[in-house]
Amino acid sequence: MKFRLNRHDEKQQQSLTPWEDYQRQAAAKKKQRRTPNWIHQAKRIGDKLPRLKHQRNRKLVRRLTILLTSFTAVILVMIYLLCPLSHFQKVTVTGAHALTAREVEDAVQVRSGASIYSLFGHTASFERQAPKRNSRIKQAKITFRQPNHVTIAIVEYDTAGYVMRGSKYDEILENGVVSEQSVSQPKSGTPVYSKFKQAKTLHRMILQYARLDAEIKRSISEIQAAPTKDNPNRVHLFMNDGNEVYASIPTFAKKMAYYPGIAAKMKQKGVVNLEVGAYSYPFKK
Repeated sequence: MKFRLNRHDEKQQQSLTPWEDYQRQAAAKKKQRRTPNWIHQAKRIGDKLPRLKHQRNRKLVRRLTILLTSFTAVILVMIYLLCPLSHFQKVTVTGAHALTAREVEDAVQVRSGASIYSLFGHTASFERQAPKRNSRIKQAKITFRQPNHVTIAIVEYDTAGYVMRGSKYDEILENGVVSEQSVSQPKSGTPVYSKFKQAKTLHRMILQYARLDAEIKRSISEIQAAPTKDNPNRVHLFMNDGNEVYASIPTFAKKMAYYPGIAAKMKQKGVVNLEVGAYSYPFKK
């Protein structure tokens, strides 16, 4: 870059040494270069100010939006929790035969008017607990219907028979549990158990009975424990068709499957022995 010097400077320059002249020109260049840099830097900062202000405003708007959205959501949730839609208006029970709808609701712990959020997300836990609260319930399934309706579908354990206790008959379920309900007369189509001295033996017998077909179950009138020295698990059955059956508890369900075929071939009423093999003979006269 060339520099124009006035006459005074030209005369002064002629009197300077080459080294002084070089330093003077370098200082002039440095001074000229510094001034535009400051101006340029100031311009750059001035250009950034509107952008920084715009970004700051955007962040402020975003924060306000988040706060307003959160506040509105909380208000809506509170309103919903207080309104009737957040509570069960109708509870429908299906599959119950021996149990009443109220007994099922008590076991599942879901009633009309209860908060939906007490059950929401915990249905599996409520379903598992229901059989523990009521031994007659084999399985429970909870299903939401519409915004505030719920259906409880249950499967009950069938009655496996009755045990006489005093003048009443205690009902026994197919899971081996003695029901709290007692009746004065056993229900037809279910046997009466007698002479079982040990609860464990009776429980094993009931579990075997539960494995029978429905038709064979209905054909049994009474099951008595009849142990012998050779077979402590022997049972004596009185059938509704007039026949009698001797069987062993461990193989009871398997062997009783042959009874209908054996009874159909019998020419007169008699005894069917299923302890070891499977044969029949008429009553002694």
